[in-house]
This record gives sequence, C-alpha cells and structure tokens, in this order.
Amino acid sequence: MATEEERLQILEMIQGGQVTAEEGAKLLDALEQPSRGERREGSPRWFRVRVTDINTGKSKVNINLPMKVLDIGAKIGAKFGAPADLDIEGIVRAIKEGAEGKIVDVEDIEDGERVEIYVE
Repeated sequence: MATEEERLQILEMIQGGQVTAEEGAKLLDALEQPSRGERREGSPRWFRVRVTDINTGKSKVNINLPMKVLDIGAKIGAKFGAPADLDIEGIVRAIKEGAEGKIVDVEDIEDGERVEIYVE
C-alpha cells in the first residue's frame, strides 16, 4: 500500500510537468498493487535520479520513486534525455538483481549534464 508521501510526490511530479497525467495515474496504480511478498529488512525502497548542470552544479532533474514503480519510472526517466549510451534496461536488470547505492554516474560533456542514479 502506498504512503501519503509517495502519492504526494507523484502528484507533485505531475504538477511540475515531469510526468504526464496518464503516466502519473499509472504510477499511482502501481503503488496500490499488492507486493509479491514482504519487503526484506534493509532492502532498497527508493530509485533516485539526479541530473545536474556540470558548470553550475544546479539541479535540473530530481526524481525519487518508490521501488514498486521501478519499471514505469525507468521508462519515464528515459524521456528526460538520458545520454544515448546509458543502458536503461541494463540498469533496471541490475537493480532487480540486487544492485544498491550509486549505480550510475555519467557526465555528458556535450550537454553539460551529470546523471546519477541511486538505489537506496
């Protein structure tokens, strides 16, 4: 079951234009689906994506999604201009196999962006 914080975060993403209303509805639906089992103690709960400007350090994108919506969240995140050489499907596969912590740290010099992906 989704927490109030998780639902509010998705609504804020819709309001901020980070996701469409349809994508937000899918995320909210995914949150309400029962899990396939209890969460292991200490297992990751959040999928976090940070995109910052290399020159200024200012945040361009800051997305925090519950792990329950990883598949949908990854597809949405790819829309935000992930570098072409970033293997989104490979990242999702690694997370499902247990990867944790900072799993991606890529600098796109041409666009002046740094992409970091965390599982916490």
